[in-house]
Amino acid sequence: MSGVLGVVWAVFWGVFVLSLLVFVHEGGHYLAARAFRVRATELFLGFPSRLKLSFKSRKVGTEFGVTPVLLGGYTRICGMEGTPDELLAPALDLVTRRGRVSAQEVADELGCDIDRAYDLLETLSDCASIRPCYDPEKGEKPDQKTYPSSYEGVARDANLLTEYDVGHDLDAAGSSAAGEPCETGLTPEEFLARERSHTYQGVGYLKRVAMLAAGPVVNILLAFAIITCALMARGIDYVSNTNVLGGVEEGSPAAAAGLEAGDAVTAVDGVTTDTWEDIVEALGPLIEAGEDFTLTYERDGASRTVDVELPDDGSAEAVGVIATVETYHPTLGEAASTTLDYVGMVAGYVAQLINPNHTMEVLDQSSSVVGIAVMTGEAASSGAFDLAVVVAAISVSLGFMNLLPIPPFDGGKILIETIQLVIRRPLPQRVVAALNLAGLAFVIFVFLFVLRNDVLRLFVG
Repeated sequence: MSGVLGVVWAVFWGVFVLSLLVFVHEGGHYLAARAFRVRATELFLGFPSRLKLSFKSRKVGTEFGVTPVLLGGYTRICGMEGTPDELLAPALDLVTRRGRVSAQEVADELGCDIDRAYDLLETLSDCASIRPCYDPEKGEKPDQKTYPSSYEGVARDANLLTEYDVGHDLDAAGSSAAGEPCETGLTPEEFLARERSHTYQGVGYLKRVAMLAAGPVVNILLAFAIITCALMARGIDYVSNTNVLGGVEEGSPAAAAGLEAGDAVTAVDGVTTDTWEDIVEALGPLIEAGEDFTLTYERDGASRTVDVELPDDGSAEAVGVIATVETYHPTLGEAASTTLDYVGMVAGYVAQLINPNHTMEVLDQSSSVVGIAVMTGEAASSGAFDLAVVVAAISVSLGFMNLLPIPPFDGGKILIETIQLVIRRPLPQRVVAALNLAGLAFVIFVFLFVLRNDVLRLFVG
């Protein structure tokens, strides 16, 4: 039973910590999008699921919530999906002016096939410029796997702002409700350009990169804050260079001679010892030779000398005395400096993953979800400090892993954005798809390799 409880404990903490850190990661993307006035419709703890507990913010329009699939988190930033099409402007104008139209009406009005009409409507839905309209009389519902037959315009205020836009006021005069006809007073192209300005693709390169990098950066900053605060609160243990014993190992020659923690060793076989280094230096040759010796110490102000007997077979490797360990609480600057060194070390370690000469070496020392769950469970059992350190280590690793220039990581998306900036045109969809496929294959390989390592290490030995 205890073994089962141990597994449940490890799984619980592993899932909880990973989900929380991924949620923080997605929160970074979300906050950056909001800072640049880009629409974001959802922010959830857990993977997408039909079952969810959520509420919709009246102020920003975003739906916040949690799903039962606690293996991560997600946010929906508008304008990251869909493909460019010259019919987007007239399609948006048509839906907005009429309030609600069917996909077939869009196809008929714009002279395109029904599949292209759905592509147009879904692209505009991803921009939160329109939304699907589910008709219960036709058996349609929001969680269905197929597209609905109709789409409708979203609620807008007198300035054409939606509930997801900063500064909207849907209660003001001149506002239109969702599904109601709305006259924009703009040409279709002007209205589309205005709508695109509130989406990921509608802002400049630097803002897009900032939104992509925000998730990993938040993970790294969180780890930095956790480690810095933990170091200041817990302190750093160090061996004090004093001749006062911090402890004596049970059953050791020192314990047999009657030594106790707190005794001050003043001499070893006639050699004066004022520091721990003196004690170690004096004991070394005696232990190596396996010779008995005398030891002088002070206890309660009185000096005593005892004989320390080592095993006759020369098997002694230590006497059994333990140094005094003290704790130093660093200042904020000192703790931050130590944390910065650690973060830099992790960054260098993760970067070696894409160096062919070191890839396998890095993978051999890496852990999968299984290993992370075990480490997190053990840390949680050890105490708050150990758990905080493990959480920070996972967070900083997650952050730097996502910055690797490998699709579908955020770093891979930044790479694609940079290539498009250099060549001054979007990459063909087939090229992007090929890059994503190659990156995904690498990610799957890494996952399976480190999972195999964890299984062998934890269950085979």
